[in-house]
Amino acid sequence: MEQIVQVEFGGRTITMSTGKMAKQASGAVVVSCGDTVVLVTAVAAKSAKEGQDFFPLTVNYTEKAYAGGKIPGGFFKREARPSDPETLTCRLIDRPIRPLFPENFLNDTQIMATVVSADKDNDPAILSMLGASAALTISDAPFNGPIAGVKVGRVDGKLICNPSAEELEKSDIEIVVAASRDAVIMVEGEAKFVSEADLLEAIFFAKEAVLPLIEAQEELQRKAGVAKREIAPIIVDEALLVRVRELAYDRIGEAVKLKTKQDRHNQIDLIKAETIEALKDEFEGSAKQIKAFLGDFEYERVRADILDTGIRIDGRTTTTVRPISTEAGLLPRTHGSALFTRGETQSLVTTTLGTSSDEQRIDSLYGESRKRFLLHYNFPPFSVGETSFRLAPGRREIGHGMLAERALSAVIPQHDDFPYTIRIVAETLESNGSSSMAAVCGGCMSLMDAGVPVSAPVAGIAMGLIKEGEKFAILSDILGDEDHLGDMDFKVAGTSEGVTALQMDIKIGGVTKEVMQQALKQAREGRLHILGKMAETLAAPRAEMSSYAPRITTIWIKTDRIRDVIGTGGKNIRNITETTGVTVDIEDTGRINIASTNKEACDLAIQMIRGLTDEAEEGKLYMGTVRKIMDFGAFVEIMPGTDGLVHISELDTTRVKVVTDIMNEGDKVLVKCIGIDKNGKIKLSRKEALGLNLDGSKVAAE
Repeated sequence: MEQIVQVEFGGRTITMSTGKMAKQASGAVVVSCGDTVVLVTAVAAKSAKEGQDFFPLTVNYTEKAYAGGKIPGGFFKREARPSDPETLTCRLIDRPIRPLFPENFLNDTQIMATVVSADKDNDPAILSMLGASAALTISDAPFNGPIAGVKVGRVDGKLICNPSAEELEKSDIEIVVAASRDAVIMVEGEAKFVSEADLLEAIFFAKEAVLPLIEAQEELQRKAGVAKREIAPIIVDEALLVRVRELAYDRIGEAVKLKTKQDRHNQIDLIKAETIEALKDEFEGSAKQIKAFLGDFEYERVRADILDTGIRIDGRTTTTVRPISTEAGLLPRTHGSALFTRGETQSLVTTTLGTSSDEQRIDSLYGESRKRFLLHYNFPPFSVGETSFRLAPGRREIGHGMLAERALSAVIPQHDDFPYTIRIVAETLESNGSSSMAAVCGGCMSLMDAGVPVSAPVAGIAMGLIKEGEKFAILSDILGDEDHLGDMDFKVAGTSEGVTALQMDIKIGGVTKEVMQQALKQAREGRLHILGKMAETLAAPRAEMSSYAPRITTIWIKTDRIRDVIGTGGKNIRNITETTGVTVDIEDTGRINIASTNKEACDLAIQMIRGLTDEAEEGKLYMGTVRKIMDFGAFVEIMPGTDGLVHISELDTTRVKVVTDIMNEGDKVLVKCIGIDKNGKIKLSRKEALGLNLDGSKVAAE
């Protein structure tokens, strides 16, 4: 039987129902708001696969074309691989729910969110996050929820839940916050130079706002009446644990103090191998459990050392940023380049400038759009000393790239001021924590090296958390191991003025306002330090762009003359580009951007366009070509496609009987525009141009 709950949220009605669709799933919920409807299912396998030692959670989010009344483009006419926005939504759903499963639950679990109807006012991604939590909550899976997510904007100083597209245009904050009843679990989004205090207010505004959504899920759970399954407890071989502790606990404690990542990992691997070898006869077949114990020891020792002494794995204090080195302009043929190194994390970043023809075209449920600023992040396996057959961008690359793109987009100049398409590519060459923030720093420097007039430099830093009971430590600029063994990964990017992007993921039940306040404070201090290091190499955008970058010159024409530039079947525009070698982008507004690395070619293209679109001006002199002789005068072409009449009375200062006494077809003749009638017909005079040069000066006497 269908069970339904409704909740008023942000001035809108959200409906959740179960028991009508997809009844064979462990949990299935239909979430609707306005005309947006998503079906979210959760399925948890009845048992874990033999030998499984990790939690295999998969989240899939799909926007069906039919939801927006569309048929997919392309040859196959069906939904294909996920788009970048769909992939980002998968991450958005995955991140807040993943830490809420018991440590000993290792069954395959899959969330599938399908957008089956979509309007333009209600975000299906936010509804899918709600649906994922609801589907898990009403299922028998051991999920320690519910949670709920909300998008927060701020317009004219007022915080808004789930703002409309129109409100977001005016908003200086756009963040998604996921929270449980007690704590914030995830934050993702961007801002326009917003202070840490204002962001903290927005985050905890969201936490309080989602309480009705959590209560609605609990009501739906009561109505569904499904009991949670029992999970077998972890069985520990106490005798084995004692022996492993005797052999390896102190050695692990020494190994985790090695400052270099490879040395540390190599020593820990050696301890594992020697411990397994030493105990193989006494405890046959126990290698897997020994590795688990050693992992626990590493977790304990790293965290205890930080909380007890304030000294971290590599010897730093909790607020110290690793050594930074920067270089700009190191690649000769790129338009902009930078190498940013922080500790054992290194990013090589390039900027390429293009024209509007290089913009990315995006086809979504809501129609087509274009994007002129792109940041692509790559994470090759060699950056962590590994091999892999998968070299195409995955969810990690897409997610990290979008975070870095958000961080920098706030300082990118407006199209009218800088009419270029901008692409940044960040190649991670080494990774030991926070490579996405290295992409932000290197990306900013490569933009400045390319001469892009960014409004301010941007830097980013990743913050960590170690928390045991009421005792906690916030870590600035975390290592990979501190991310792995810690409780939080909180990335913050911005300028000296304020925050432009942030992302927070946690592995515990949530974080308090006190923790986040301290993390944001330390993040600001670290960010300002990094900005200072960047400024030592490049403090502002270069005054000149690379000689290999296109120069874009903008001219304007009347919109009704666009067709004249294009010509029949594109004849005129094709002739301009083939003759000059430039790139010409024509906008509906009459704006024309001409791009070329060659100034002379650009000038020639402008001249050709002006020749096609210039209109006659009364009183102006023109060097024209006689096109047709008539009894009453001659038609003279003064610019391509534009001619006027020189009446026989305007041919000379004396009376002319026959036009051909003065001129013939094909002659070049200087004429003056003496009038344009209401129908646009142009009157020319040779008589008034006599004795003058084209610029209006008098012909010098011989």
